Amino acid sequence: MDRVSSSMKQVSNPLPKVLGRRAGGGGLEAERESFERAQTVSINKAINAQEVAVKEKHARTCILGTHHEKGAQTFWSVVNRLPLSGNAVLCWKFCHVFHKLLRDGHSNVLKDSLRYKNELSDMSRMWGHLSEGYGQLCSIYLKLLRTKMEFHTKNPRFPGNLQMSDRQLDEAGENDVNNFFQLTVEMFDYLECELNLFQTVFSSLDMSRSVSVTAAGQCRLAPLIQVILDCSHLYDYTVKLLFKLHSCLPADTLQGHRDRFLEQFRKLKDLFYRSSNLQYFKRLIQIPQLPENPPNFLRASALSEHISPVVVIPAEASSPDSEPITDLVEMDTASQSLFDSKFDDIFGSSLGSDPFNFNSQNGMNKDDKDRLIEQLYGEIAALKEELENFKAESTRGMMQLRGRASELEAELAEQQHLKQQAQDESEFLRTELEELKKQREDTEKAQRSLTEIERRAQANEQRYSKLKEKYSELVQNHADLLRKNAEVTKQVTAARQAQGDVEREKKELEDSFQRVSEQAQRKSQEQAEVLDTLKRELAASRQELQVLQGTLESSTQAGAEQSTRIAGLEQERESLSRAAERHGEEVAALHAELQQMRDRLGREQESSKTELEILQAQLRDKESKEQALQQHVAEEQFALLQGTVQEAKRMVQDALSRLEDPAHMACTGSADCLLSRTLAASECVERLQDAHGKYVSDRTAIGSLLPTLALFAHLVSDTLLQGSATSHLAPMEPADRLLEACKQCGSEAMSYLSALQDPGKVKGADCILLTTCLGRISAIGEELRPRGLDVKQEELGDLVDKEMAATAAAIETAAARIEEMLSKARAGDTGVKLEVNERILGSCTGLMQAIRVLVLASKDLQREIVESGRGAASPKEFYAKNSRWTEGLISASKAVGWGATVMVDAADLVVQGKGTFEELMVCSREIAASTAQLVAASKVKADKDSANLCKLQQASRGVNQATASVVASTKAGKSQVEEKDSMDFSSMTLTQIKRQEMDSQVRVLELENQLQKERQKLGELRKKHYELAGVAEGWEDAAD
Repeated sequence: MDRVSSSMKQVSNPLPKVLGRRAGGGGLEAERESFERAQTVSINKAINAQEVAVKEKHARTCILGTHHEKGAQTFWSVVNRLPLSGNAVLCWKFCHVFHKLLRDGHSNVLKDSLRYKNELSDMSRMWGHLSEGYGQLCSIYLKLLRTKMEFHTKNPRFPGNLQMSDRQLDEAGENDVNNFFQLTVEMFDYLECELNLFQTVFSSLDMSRSVSVTAAGQCRLAPLIQVILDCSHLYDYTVKLLFKLHSCLPADTLQGHRDRFLEQFRKLKDLFYRSSNLQYFKRLIQIPQLPENPPNFLRASALSEHISPVVVIPAEASSPDSEPITDLVEMDTASQSLFDSKFDDIFGSSLGSDPFNFNSQNGMNKDDKDRLIEQLYGEIAALKEELENFKAESTRGMMQLRGRASELEAELAEQQHLKQQAQDESEFLRTELEELKKQREDTEKAQRSLTEIERRAQANEQRYSKLKEKYSELVQNHADLLRKNAEVTKQVTAARQAQGDVEREKKELEDSFQRVSEQAQRKSQEQAEVLDTLKRELAASRQELQVLQGTLESSTQAGAEQSTRIAGLEQERESLSRAAERHGEEVAALHAELQQMRDRLGREQESSKTELEILQAQLRDKESKEQALQQHVAEEQFALLQGTVQEAKRMVQDALSRLEDPAHMACTGSADCLLSRTLAASECVERLQDAHGKYVSDRTAIGSLLPTLALFAHLVSDTLLQGSATSHLAPMEPADRLLEACKQCGSEAMSYLSALQDPGKVKGADCILLTTCLGRISAIGEELRPRGLDVKQEELGDLVDKEMAATAAAIETAAARIEEMLSKARAGDTGVKLEVNERILGSCTGLMQAIRVLVLASKDLQREIVESGRGAASPKEFYAKNSRWTEGLISASKAVGWGATVMVDAADLVVQGKGTFEELMVCSREIAASTAQLVAASKVKADKDSANLCKLQQASRGVNQATASVVASTKAGKSQVEEKDSMDFSSMTLTQIKRQEMDSQVRVLELENQLQKERQKLGELRKKHYELAGVAEGWEDAAD
C-alpha cells in the first residue's frame, strides 16, 4: 500500500501541467513553430538509419500533420535535409513513410509531391546501380511511388487508398469503353510495379531462417503491408473492368489483357500465400487468399462468382507504441484517474486518511475484521457481476452486429442477383454492339494493312526512283561513251581517209611512173627502131657506099654530100643518147621520191594502227563496263521483283492461314462486299498480266510491275478473307464451295508468284487459272447475294417516310390506349390491384414518351443525313443509292411500331388479369432491342460530331432507363401480388404434405426441362433471326 500511495503521489496532478503547457503556446506563430518542431522530431524518428521497421506512432503523427496543414510542405522541407542518396536504409524508410502519406495523408500530399517527381526518378536510377543490399530495393520502391503518383494524377477520381465503390468506378471511366480500356492498362502497369517490389523483397530475404522475427527482416517486410492493401484493390478493380470490357468488345481484342491478367494473377496468388505464412504478417494483417482458378471472362455470369478480396487489419494488431505521441500524457492521466476512482470506490476515500486504520489495527476486535472482510467479498462479487453484465451486453451487441452483417450480405447478394439479371438482359444489345465494333475493327485493320502496303509501295517507289536515277546516270555515261566512240570513229575514219588519199597519191605516182616508164620504153623502142633504121640505112649506105665506091670516082660531088649526111646522123644519135640519159636520171629521181613516200606512208599507217588499237581497247573497256552495269541494274531490278513477290506471297499465305484460324470463325461478311473485292482483284489481275508482258519483252520495264504486284497481293488476300467471312453466314453447300474456291484461288496465286520469283519460269508465268478461280468466287457470290425487299428503289424514299410516320402513329395510339387503360383501372380497381396497375401503366406511359422522343430525334438525324449526303440529288435518289441502309432503317421502324403495339396489348391483358407479368417484361425488352436497332441504323451514316446524333443517343439512354423502370415495376407488382396469395399448410397432414412435396419436385423437374428446351429454342431462333436479318436487310453493308 505504501507503494500505491507513493505512485499516486508521483502522478497526483499531471493534467494541469499538460493544460498549462498547451495554454502557454501563445499565438498562431508559436503554435506553428510548435507544430513544425513536433513534425520534425516525428519525421526524423520515423526516417532514420537504424535497420528497424518504422514505428507506427511516428508515421501516424506524420499523417495527422498533413491533415493539420492540408498538405506536405513541412514533410518535404524536413526530408530535403536528409541524406537520402547516401544511406540506403534511410531512403528505404523514407519510401515507406511517403507511401503511407500518399495512401492515408491529405489529398494535397500528391499535389505538393509532384514537383519532386524528377528527383525521385534520379534517385531511383542512382540506387539501381547497386545490386546488393537495399540499393535495388530502393530503386524499385521509388519507381513504384512514381508510378502511383502518375496514376493518381491521370485518374484524380481514385483516392490515395484506392477505396472506391462500383458506382464510383463506373464514374471514373465515364461509362466509355475506351476510357475503361486505357484504365485497365494503367492498372496493369501499377500492379506490375507492386508485384516487382513484392518479389524483390522476398528474393532479398533468406527464407530458410525466421527472418520475419528479426529487426532487419521486419524493416524490409513492413512496407509490404501497404503493397498488400494496394494489390487487393487493384486486383478487384481489374477483374471488374475486364468483365465490363468483355461485355463491350470482342474476345480477340482483349487477348493481350487476359494473358497479362493471368500472369499477374499467378504472381499475386503466390505472393499472398507466401506472405500469409510469415509470423510477422499474422500479427499485423489478415491477408486474403485468391481463388484456385482465375475468373473466366468469356462467361458473363462468372462476375457473380467473383468475391472481392478484403484485407483486414485487426484492432489488436497495433503495437503498444502505435498510439500518437500527443495522447500519451492524456492517456496516462486518464488511466491514473480511473485507477483512483476504482480505488476510492472499493477502499473509500484516500484523502490523507488511513481507511483501513492500519495504525490502530492491533486494537480492532475480531468481529470488525470479519465484517470488513465480508464487506470486501461482497463488493468483489458485485464487481464480478457487473463485469459479467458488461460481457453479456458486449456479446449481445456483437450478435446484433453479426445479424446486421448477415442481413447486409443477403441484401448484397440480392443486389448482385438483380445486377446479373440486368446484365443478362443487356447481352442482346451488347452482342449487336460487339458485332458492329468487330466489323469496325476489321475495317480499321484492313485500313492499317492498306496503309502499311502503301507505305511499303512508297518505299519501293523510292528505291525504284533511286535505281532509276542510277540507271539514268549509267545511261548518261553510256551516251558519253557513245559520243567518245563516235569521235574515235570519226578520227579513225579521218585516218582511213588520209590513208586512202596516200594510197591514191601512191597509185597516181605509180601510174605516172608507169606512164613515164612506158614513155621511156616507147622512146627507147623508137630510138632502137631509129637505130635499127639507121643501122639498116648505114648498112644500106655502106652497101651503097661499096656500090658507089665503084662509082666514087665518077661522082666526087655525090660522095661529099653523103659524108655530110652521115655526120648529121651522128650528131642526131648523140643528142638522142643525151636525152635518154636525162630521162634515166628523171626516172631514178622519181624512184627515190616514191620510196620516200612509201616510207612516210608506212610510218603513218603504223601510228594510225596504234591509235586505232588504243581507241578500240578503250571502246571495248567501256562496252564491258556498260554491260556489267546493265547486268547489275538487271540483277537489282530482279532482286527488287523477288522481294516484292516474296512480300506478296507472305500476304497471300497469311490470308490462307487465317482461313483455318479458329479466331477467324467469328468474322462475317456480305456477298456484295465479296463481289466488289472479287471485281477489283480481277481488274488488278488483268493489269498485272499487261505489266508482266511488258516486263518479259523489256526487262527494264519493271516500273509498272512492282506496284501492280503489291496491289494484287492486297486484293487477292482481301478477297480470300472476305470469301471466308461470307461463307460463315452462307448455307453449308455454297459455303463449302466458296471456301474451296478461295483455297484454290490462294494456291494458284502462290503458284503464279512462285513462277515470277523463278528466273527460268518468269517468262512462262500465266494467271489464267487464277482468273478462272476468281470467276468461280464471283459466281458463288452472285448466288449468295441477298435479294433485298420487294420494293422498287424509287419507292424507298416514300416507304421510309411512311414507315416513320406509321411508327409515330403507332406510338401515339399506344400512349392513348395506356392513358385510357389507366383511367379505367382507377375507376374500377382498388387496393393492391389498383396500386400495381397504376405503377405498371405509369412506367409504360414513361416508356412510350421516351420512344416518342427517340423517334423524333431519329427523324431529325435522318433528315440531316439526307441533306448532308444527297448533294445535288433528290432525297429519293439518295435513298435509292443507299438502298441497304434504307431497308435497315425501314425494318427498324417497323420493329419499333410493332413492339409498341404488342406491349400495349400485353399491358391490357395484365390489367384485366388475363395476361402474365413475364409477357409484359419480354415486350418491354423487345422494344429496347428494336430501339437499339433503330439507333444503330440511324447513326451508321451520321457525323460523329452531330448534335442530332447526341440527342438520339441521349434519347436511347432514356428508352433504356424507361425499359428498366417497366421491368422493375412489373417485378415489384408480381412480387406484391404473390405475397398476397400466400400458401397455408396448417391444415394439411404429414401424408398430404409429403404428397404435395413430391408433386412439387416433379413439377420443378418438368419446368427445368421445359426451361432448358425453351432456352435452346430461343438461341436457335435468335441465331436464325441474326442470319436472316443480317443478309436480307444488309446490316453488314450498312455497318461497312
